[in-house]
Amino acid sequence: MGANAPSRILVLGSLNLDLVLQVPRMPEGGETLASEGSASFCGGKGANQAVACARLGVPVSMIGRVGDDPAGLMLRAALAQEAIALEGVATTANTASGVAVVILTPDGQNRILLAGGANALLSPADVAAQDAQFDGAGLLVCQLEVPLDTIAAAIMTATARDVPVLLNPAPARPLPAEMLGRIDYLIPNESEATSLTGIGVGDPDSAARAALALRQQGVRCAIITLGAAGIMIAAMPTAVVDTTAAGDSFIGGFATGIAEGLALDDAARLGLRAARICVSRAGAQASLPRRHEL
Repeated sequence: MGANAPSRILVLGSLNLDLVLQVPRMPEGGETLASEGSASFCGGKGANQAVACARLGVPVSMIGRVGDDPAGLMLRAALAQEAIALEGVATTANTASGVAVVILTPDGQNRILLAGGANALLSPADVAAQDAQFDGAGLLVCQLEVPLDTIAAAIMTATARDVPVLLNPAPARPLPAEMLGRIDYLIPNESEATSLTGIGVGDPDSAARAALALRQQGVRCAIITLGAAGIMIAAMPTAVVDTTAAGDSFIGGFATGIAEGLALDDAARLGLRAARICVSRAGAQASLPRRHEL
């Protein structure tokens, strides 16, 4: 733990019900391929990262939207079980909750299809309605599975209160320069870093060039994750079962370290330890480790 009690982390983002289909290989175009197994998990990048932080011992609150369907009840219950504050998670009438179909191959790699559902209705007005949540927060954590104008509103609110901002730019999309200039910690993977910089990222050298390019765009700190190779700071190889929430677990560990006052390198190492455990287990939120496991 850091020298001080951890600050509260505020997460703005998506909540999805994940349907995981295990297949022997990725299907070809037009092909019907039988699944070898299926399971449902609570997920969504926002919810996953909120759970990842909470399980590592930091107070967490969340802003998001679910539908008024059984999935919405399940998603809220999963966060409540982790003691995540839910005042900012609204239930949207006559709307389905977000759904993700995860196609998983034996090597642990995945392809994900998203139906945004209620996530697509999260608005700047929702951010304004939760204005008090930003007071006293130690870090705002965002991703890109909710509307960009809503993310921008949250980042503006955070910076106005001197709350540091961590953005996981996933799924990749173009980001305005003004937004990048307000980001304290940007954590993309290889493909997201490539999309943001135009530099093909596939190894530590290219990742270093992309990170420098992101710094030149105004980002204060860029950390590029490199899959099984870890990140630019370190790599902790492990047997990979399922990479579904690997990035989310790294971000949860890193954000927890920052909230606890750890140095940048130590926060990154905490994230790596969490990701190493996460990829050895199946599921999204189900695979996220607790602090005593690190």
